[in-house]
Amino acid sequence: MREAILSVGIDIGTSTTQLIFSRLTIENLASSYVVPRISIVEKEVIYRSQIYFTPLLSQTEIDSVKVKEIIRKEYEQAGIKPEDLKTGAVIITGETARKQNANSVLAALSDMAGDFVVATAGPDLESVLSAKGAGADKLSEDNREVVANVDIGGGTSNIAFFQKGVLKGTCCLDIGGRLIRVEDGRIAYIYPKIQELAEHHQIRIRVGDPANELVLYRVCEYMAEQLAMALHVCGADGAHQGMYTNQGSPLPDSPQIMAATYSGGVADCIYQEEEGEVFRYGDIGVLLGRAVKNNQSLQKLKIYPAAETIRATVVGAGTHTTNVSGSTITYSGEKLPIKNIPVLKVSSEEEQEPAKFQNAVRDKLPLYETDGALEQVAIAFSGNYHTSFNQIQDLAKIIISGAEKMIEGPYPLILVIENDIAKVLGNALNVFLEHRKAVICIDGIYAKDGDYIDIGEPVAAGRVVPVVTKTLIFNS
Repeated sequence: MREAILSVGIDIGTSTTQLIFSRLTIENLASSYVVPRISIVEKEVIYRSQIYFTPLLSQTEIDSVKVKEIIRKEYEQAGIKPEDLKTGAVIITGETARKQNANSVLAALSDMAGDFVVATAGPDLESVLSAKGAGADKLSEDNREVVANVDIGGGTSNIAFFQKGVLKGTCCLDIGGRLIRVEDGRIAYIYPKIQELAEHHQIRIRVGDPANELVLYRVCEYMAEQLAMALHVCGADGAHQGMYTNQGSPLPDSPQIMAATYSGGVADCIYQEEEGEVFRYGDIGVLLGRAVKNNQSLQKLKIYPAAETIRATVVGAGTHTTNVSGSTITYSGEKLPIKNIPVLKVSSEEEQEPAKFQNAVRDKLPLYETDGALEQVAIAFSGNYHTSFNQIQDLAKIIISGAEKMIEGPYPLILVIENDIAKVLGNALNVFLEHRKAVICIDGIYAKDGDYIDIGEPVAAGRVVPVVTKTLIFNS
């Protein structure tokens, strides 16, 4: 059994807007007479859009009308309609995610996004998607090395690193090629943090000054050194902590990063010599790429070519956001698809004791109330401690007791489990609840507190559902 589903990735970035369509092929890898094991076996990009400069109304507003025109034009060019899509992601990335109207732009695109295309933003997710689009995860697995991807865009640099294919950490810094912009030979814009970084190193630059290549290259050298500090290939200075986006945290310093790939719009300026006018893009991207390439601290790392550079995030969004659930699941088909469901995570310690499990759910549910009304929420746990038939019956009773307020509410009871017990648990819940409550119980999916989850319409003859787990961080 093989089935192909179409996915879209749309990336509205600080500098550029682009999209791809891809075909994900799912297949049952199990032999006959055993429980199906359905996985995504192929990911193929079937259409790549042009790369457009992201249209802006001002320094603080995205032009949502023009963005929608771009997306509509590319859908028509690809010959694909929203209803053809089963999964994907719309990502507003970098500095653009901090624009005043970022959320309204997503709303404007909603009618073009199909029934199951998520709208997400956030530096952690962007770091992972760009790294996977660049191939850093695969390189770390194939070469048994710790490999980081540094995605240097217009407004931010997103870093994710992997050991043997496993994600070990992410971070995001306010380092990017359009944080200083140049028009008619003069500096037209300086991002405040970059202004402070320059002043920290006794470099005076102001809006309206002539765009002096030597002076701006010195600023770029200090920006590149901040990236080296983030990768722990040199010691951090007093300015470093302030460079993280939204007061974020640095990468863990272990395991030690041994190699790197570069992606994003600046990456092409790192991998190949850029000739011609350095300010031809109206920013310092060319100079920043040169500074990263020449940085002695960063030269300590082995550098691999990236599978994608400027398209890494959009390829990641289109091909790496989606998982499929396990095939032992329970669901109410008329309730799917569902999008942007916050996750309430029961910890491993809480899961092992009935009273702690019940209290964890009861105590956390009020966090998901608005004006006293409980919103839709998904309860996530490992499922590792209730595996026998009798234990699963007991677990169903524990959940019914702890999630009483959810069961009384208008939304389905949604459970997201790592271990493959969802079908038996869902059946037990249906029996105990006498089918008076819609139950969606899926397994094979890991989620944590702070995540949001999307569950699509069933595929593979109804055996599995496509799932996207993400973090939504808008305008933080």
